[in-house]
Amino acid sequence: MLTNPVLAKSLSCSAIASIIFFSAVSRRAALVAALASGSVVNESGSSRASVRRILTTWVLCLFFSGAQVTYAETERPALNLAQAPAATKLAAKAKIDLPTQAAFLPAYTVAEAIRQHKRLPRDDIWWSVVGEDMAWNFKNLHQIMPTVTVYRGGQVKPLHENPMAAVADFPVAVNGATLTFAEFLRSPAATAMGVIVLHKGQIVFEDYPRMQPHEKPVYWSVAKAVVGTIVRLLEEQGQVDVSQPIEAYIPALNGSALAGINVRDWLDMASGLDCADEYDDRTSCYYRYSMSIGDGYREADAADNPYAFAAALRDVRVSKPGQKFSYSGLNTFVLAWLVETITGEPFQDTFSRLIWRKIGAEADASYIAPRYGIAVTHGGFLAQLRDVARLGLLFTPSAGVVDSEGIISDAHIRFLQNAGRPELRTNVGMQGVAKSGVKHNIYQWDAVLADGTLFKGGWAGQGLIVSPGRDVVMVYTGYFKDEAHSEVSLEPTLFAMLQTLFPLQ
Repeated sequence: MLTNPVLAKSLSCSAIASIIFFSAVSRRAALVAALASGSVVNESGSSRASVRRILTTWVLCLFFSGAQVTYAETERPALNLAQAPAATKLAAKAKIDLPTQAAFLPAYTVAEAIRQHKRLPRDDIWWSVVGEDMAWNFKNLHQIMPTVTVYRGGQVKPLHENPMAAVADFPVAVNGATLTFAEFLRSPAATAMGVIVLHKGQIVFEDYPRMQPHEKPVYWSVAKAVVGTIVRLLEEQGQVDVSQPIEAYIPALNGSALAGINVRDWLDMASGLDCADEYDDRTSCYYRYSMSIGDGYREADAADNPYAFAAALRDVRVSKPGQKFSYSGLNTFVLAWLVETITGEPFQDTFSRLIWRKIGAEADASYIAPRYGIAVTHGGFLAQLRDVARLGLLFTPSAGVVDSEGIISDAHIRFLQNAGRPELRTNVGMQGVAKSGVKHNIYQWDAVLADGTLFKGGWAGQGLIVSPGRDVVMVYTGYFKDEAHSEVSLEPTLFAMLQTLFPLQ
């Protein structure tokens, strides 16, 4: 706020400001003025924008005319005016209080980027490496391959910080020793790149031991829960009946091995196809699918695209649909294709429209899309950690922190918690709830626990844990330390922390 303007020069400068604004003598002057005021003003003619333009022109006029203008003192590092942009130089000399942000630190050097690109495998897919090479690739997929954008919208909805010492101090047993959780994350035993914990809509713990907060790492199969969520939203809108066979919505699948499988069985990973995830055998159904979408090492006889691959698939049915759990990214792709058919738009645009534009995200997200711009919806989602936490908040009592529309209904959450089919897991020898604490899988979520907690994991150390009953969201991302995967997994510690520190509401 202005504290001591010089009155005479203030009056003359006010006149000049009005003339400059209302006659729009120079669009460039308006832009510089807007920058100096601490915001980029659009040219919509709103009264608020007009006032900002006038006030800023007035301040700059006072500066050039020699008047003394002071603002409340704010401690900050001295600006190097020789290197600052023009608007920043003017603002600094006029003592205009520009908004501050957390220090931005580069995630890598140019030399490091060149070195890592040269280290990408030439005779195998990029994700076949481990250790620091894997970590770098996971954080930089946007420069390794094409991506498609998931767009944010509106004002950023802040996540307030309320540090909880008990989280940082939570004990973790590591190789015969006991470390605090904060120590463990930065120890050689861990490969966590970033971790965030929210309770009642506030950040109670956040750490980035092997990445910068602004980076957008890949979350691998955590992305599958997004597809299941969007299908459920369309179901609640009456646009899809999950009891119908998939070809009722995608006629191109008539005559394929996929025909006759109802939408619900695709959602619950119970298609009955012999196409489970397989990352090594290039002759397997799943790897051939990966080739077609660009997520596997592509060979000359690969299908042109995943739509053509799915429509041509034959002779891979091994059991009756709806009987057994069989995890496959192909299931997720088919569901994303369903969404695209119903909405008439690319999957990422539906995601933007129904969810991402509405949650006050800090940044756009994206999907890797190496083949014809087709989003790898089964695992190629890239986003800032805080924004994935915002997504998780939609399933908690604190959803209002980021959502004013009620995107995820209470009925949606109750459905996930109570409408699963436990037999899908037990029919393939997986432990029931009495021994594992897991009730069922459902709509692409890996597990729903006895207390209603939702979990979706990623292939190499990523995860989203959402506990509606405890009002907690946990997001983490990591990588494989070595070929033996000798890193200490975060999941057991996070689940123990969830049950110990955060009582059911």
